[in-house]
Amino acid sequence: MSIQLYYAPVTCAMAPYITLTEAGADFEVKALNFRAGQNRTEEYMKLNPKHKVPLLVVDGKTLTENVAIQVWIARRFPEAKLLPSDPWDEVKAISIMSWCASGIHPYLSRINSPAKVCDLAASEESVSRIAAEFLAETNGIAEAMLEGREYFFDHFTAPDAHFFWCVRRGTQFNIDLEPYPNVRAHFARMQTRPSVQKLLAFEKETQQSFAA
Repeated sequence: MSIQLYYAPVTCAMAPYITLTEAGADFEVKALNFRAGQNRTEEYMKLNPKHKVPLLVVDGKTLTENVAIQVWIARRFPEAKLLPSDPWDEVKAISIMSWCASGIHPYLSRINSPAKVCDLAASEESVSRIAAEFLAETNGIAEAMLEGREYFFDHFTAPDAHFFWCVRRGTQFNIDLEPYPNVRAHFARMQTRPSVQKLLAFEKETQQSFAA
Protein backbone atom coordinates (compact mmCIF):
# COMPACT_ATOMS: atom_id res chain seq x y z
CA MET A 1 0.00 0.00 0.00
CA SER A 2 1.27 3.45 -0.95
CA ILE A 3 0.31 6.29 1.43
CA GLN A 4 1.22 9.90 0.78
CA LEU A 5 0.34 12.79 3.08
CA TYR A 6 0.40 16.27 1.61
CA TYR A 7 1.35 18.60 4.42
CA ALA A 8 2.39 22.19 5.11
CA PRO A 9 4.10 23.53 8.26
CA VAL A 10 1.85 24.85 11.08
CA THR A 11 -1.32 23.68 9.29
CA CYS A 12 -3.87 21.15 10.54
CA ALA A 13 -2.11 18.53 8.41
CA MET A 14 -0.10 18.06 11.60
CA ALA A 15 -2.97 15.96 12.98
CA PRO A 16 -2.86 13.07 10.46
CA TYR A 17 0.95 13.17 10.54
CA ILE A 18 0.68 12.40 14.27
CA THR A 19 -1.89 9.63 13.88
CA LEU A 20 -0.13 7.97 10.95
CA THR A 21 3.01 7.96 13.07
CA GLU A 22 1.12 6.59 16.08
CA ALA A 23 -0.24 3.83 13.84
CA GLY A 24 3.23 2.85 12.66
CA ALA A 25 2.13 3.43 9.07
CA ASP A 26 4.64 3.50 6.25
CA PHE A 27 3.86 6.85 4.63
CA GLU A 28 5.56 9.50 2.54
CA VAL A 29 5.19 13.19 3.37
CA LYS A 30 4.85 15.65 0.52
CA ALA A 31 5.59 19.06 2.04
CA LEU A 32 4.07 22.07 0.31
CA ASN A 33 5.39 25.61 0.61
CA PHE A 34 2.25 27.74 0.77
CA ARG A 35 4.24 30.97 0.68
CA ALA A 36 5.65 29.88 -2.67
CA GLY A 37 2.17 28.96 -3.90
CA GLN A 38 2.87 25.26 -4.24
CA ASN A 39 -0.68 24.48 -3.13
CA ARG A 40 -2.02 26.31 -6.19
CA THR A 41 0.12 24.73 -8.86
CA GLU A 42 -1.66 22.99 -11.72
CA GLU A 43 -0.24 19.66 -10.58
CA TYR A 44 -1.57 19.97 -7.04
CA MET A 45 -4.91 21.46 -8.08
CA LYS A 46 -5.52 18.34 -10.17
CA LEU A 47 -5.13 16.27 -7.02
CA ASN A 48 -7.01 18.65 -4.74
CA PRO A 49 -9.04 21.49 -6.27
CA LYS A 50 -9.60 22.80 -2.71
CA HIS A 51 -5.88 23.74 -2.76
CA LYS A 52 -5.53 22.94 0.94
CA VAL A 53 -3.97 20.34 3.20
CA PRO A 54 -4.15 17.70 4.46
CA LEU A 55 -4.56 15.54 1.43
CA LEU A 56 -4.15 11.79 1.73
CA VAL A 57 -3.33 9.76 -1.37
CA VAL A 58 -3.71 6.00 -0.96
CA ASP A 59 -2.75 3.86 -3.94
CA GLY A 60 -3.56 6.81 -6.19
CA LYS A 61 -6.94 7.57 -4.59
CA THR A 62 -7.33 10.96 -2.93
CA LEU A 63 -9.06 11.85 0.32
CA THR A 64 -9.50 15.36 1.74
CA GLU A 65 -10.80 16.79 5.05
CA ASN A 66 -9.22 15.96 8.37
CA VAL A 67 -12.14 14.10 9.92
CA ALA A 68 -12.49 11.71 6.99
CA ILE A 69 -8.74 11.17 6.84
CA GLN A 70 -8.55 10.42 10.54
CA VAL A 71 -11.43 7.95 10.37
CA TRP A 72 -9.74 6.16 7.47
CA ILE A 73 -6.44 5.94 9.36
CA ALA A 74 -8.20 4.58 12.44
CA ARG A 75 -10.07 1.95 10.45
CA ARG A 76 -7.06 0.94 8.37
CA PHE A 77 -4.88 0.56 11.48
CA PRO A 78 -7.30 -0.69 14.16
CA GLU A 79 -4.50 -2.02 16.34
CA ALA A 80 -3.45 1.59 17.04
CA LYS A 81 -6.83 2.26 18.72
CA LEU A 82 -7.04 5.75 17.27
CA LEU A 83 -10.79 5.73 17.85
CA PRO A 84 -12.50 4.26 20.93
CA SER A 85 -13.82 0.71 20.54
CA ASP A 86 -17.19 1.48 22.11
CA PRO A 87 -19.60 2.57 19.31
CA TRP A 88 -20.99 5.52 21.27
CA ASP A 89 -17.53 6.74 22.24
CA GLU A 90 -16.42 6.30 18.64
CA VAL A 91 -19.04 8.72 17.34
CA LYS A 92 -18.27 11.07 20.24
CA ALA A 93 -14.64 11.06 19.09
CA ILE A 94 -15.74 11.89 15.54
CA SER A 95 -17.89 14.65 17.03
CA ILE A 96 -14.87 16.16 18.79
CA MET A 97 -12.84 16.13 15.59
CA SER A 98 -15.74 17.72 13.71
CA TRP A 99 -15.86 20.41 16.40
CA CYS A 100 -12.13 21.02 15.98
CA ALA A 101 -12.59 21.33 12.21
CA SER A 102 -15.75 23.46 12.14
CA GLY A 103 -16.04 25.03 15.58
CA ILE A 104 -12.43 25.97 16.37
CA HIS A 105 -10.39 26.04 13.17
CA PRO A 106 -12.46 28.80 11.47
CA TYR A 107 -11.75 31.23 14.33
CA LEU A 108 -8.04 30.50 14.09
CA SER A 109 -8.27 31.22 10.37
CA ARG A 110 -9.97 34.55 11.05
CA ILE A 111 -7.09 35.62 13.28
CA ASN A 112 -4.56 34.45 10.71
CA SER A 113 -6.24 36.21 7.78
CA PRO A 114 -8.90 38.74 8.92
CA ALA A 115 -9.18 40.21 5.44
CA LYS A 116 -10.55 36.94 4.08
CA VAL A 117 -13.76 37.38 6.08
CA CYS A 118 -14.08 41.18 6.19
CA ASP A 119 -12.59 43.69 3.76
CA LEU A 120 -13.79 46.83 5.54
CA ALA A 121 -11.05 49.31 6.34
CA ALA A 122 -9.42 48.88 9.75
CA SER A 123 -11.54 45.78 10.51
CA GLU A 124 -8.63 43.43 11.24
CA GLU A 125 -8.47 44.22 14.94
CA SER A 126 -12.16 43.66 15.58
CA VAL A 127 -12.25 40.44 13.53
CA SER A 128 -9.31 39.06 15.51
CA ARG A 129 -10.76 40.18 18.84
CA ILE A 130 -14.13 38.56 18.22
CA ALA A 131 -12.46 35.35 17.01
CA ALA A 132 -10.33 35.27 20.15
CA GLU A 133 -13.47 35.59 22.27
CA PHE A 134 -14.98 32.55 20.57
CA LEU A 135 -11.73 30.64 21.10
CA ALA A 136 -11.90 31.44 24.80
CA GLU A 137 -15.33 29.82 24.81
CA THR A 138 -14.08 26.70 23.01
CA ASN A 139 -11.16 26.40 25.41
CA GLY A 140 -13.64 26.56 28.26
CA ILE A 141 -15.64 23.72 26.75
CA ALA A 142 -12.50 21.61 26.28
CA GLU A 143 -11.41 22.45 29.84
CA ALA A 144 -14.57 20.79 31.16
CA MET A 145 -14.22 17.80 28.83
CA LEU A 146 -10.67 17.17 30.04
CA GLU A 147 -11.45 17.49 33.74
CA GLY A 148 -9.79 14.59 35.57
CA ARG A 149 -8.55 13.08 32.30
CA GLU A 150 -5.22 12.82 30.50
CA TYR A 151 -6.90 12.55 27.11
CA PHE A 152 -10.43 12.95 25.77
CA PHE A 153 -10.98 9.22 26.30
CA ASP A 154 -9.19 6.63 28.42
CA HIS A 155 -6.19 6.59 26.07
CA PHE A 156 -4.76 8.70 23.25
CA THR A 157 -7.06 8.89 20.24
CA ALA A 158 -7.26 10.90 17.03
CA PRO A 159 -9.23 13.78 18.63
CA ASP A 160 -6.25 14.45 20.88
CA ALA A 161 -4.06 15.02 17.82
CA HIS A 162 -6.58 17.37 16.23
CA PHE A 163 -7.15 19.37 19.40
CA PHE A 164 -3.40 19.57 19.96
CA TRP A 165 -3.07 21.34 16.63
CA CYS A 166 -5.88 23.75 17.55
CA VAL A 167 -4.21 24.69 20.82
CA ARG A 168 -0.77 24.99 19.28
CA ARG A 169 -2.05 27.25 16.53
CA GLY A 170 -3.79 29.34 19.15
CA THR A 171 -0.56 29.79 21.09
CA GLN A 172 1.03 31.11 17.92
CA PHE A 173 -1.62 33.85 17.99
CA ASN A 174 -1.04 34.51 21.70
CA ILE A 175 -4.35 32.99 22.82
CA ASP A 176 -4.25 33.01 26.62
CA LEU A 177 -4.31 29.49 28.10
CA GLU A 178 -3.76 30.57 31.68
CA PRO A 179 -7.45 30.12 32.69
CA TYR A 180 -7.48 26.55 31.35
CA PRO A 181 -5.16 24.26 33.38
CA ASN A 182 -6.61 21.06 31.88
CA VAL A 183 -6.07 22.33 28.34
CA ARG A 184 -2.53 23.40 29.22
CA ALA A 185 -1.81 20.00 30.78
CA HIS A 186 -3.15 18.21 27.70
CA PHE A 187 -1.02 20.41 25.45
CA ALA A 188 2.09 19.72 27.52
CA ARG A 189 1.32 15.99 27.68
CA MET A 190 0.94 15.78 23.92
CA GLN A 191 4.35 17.32 23.42
CA THR A 192 5.95 14.42 25.28
CA ARG A 193 4.62 11.84 22.82
CA PRO A 194 7.29 10.55 20.39
CA SER A 195 4.91 11.05 17.45
CA VAL A 196 4.52 14.74 18.26
CA GLN A 197 8.23 15.20 18.87
CA LYS A 198 8.90 13.62 15.47
CA LEU A 199 6.35 15.94 13.89
CA LEU A 200 7.82 19.08 15.46
CA ALA A 201 11.33 18.09 14.36
CA PHE A 202 10.06 17.48 10.83
CA GLU A 203 8.26 20.82 10.83
CA LYS A 204 11.42 22.67 11.87
CA GLU A 205 13.46 20.88 9.23
CA THR A 206 10.85 21.65 6.57
CA GLN A 207 10.65 25.34 7.49
CA GLN A 208 14.42 25.60 7.33
CA SER A 209 14.49 23.99 3.91
CA PHE A 210 11.81 26.39 2.64
CA ALA A 211 13.75 29.38 3.97
CA ALA A 212 17.02 28.29 2.38
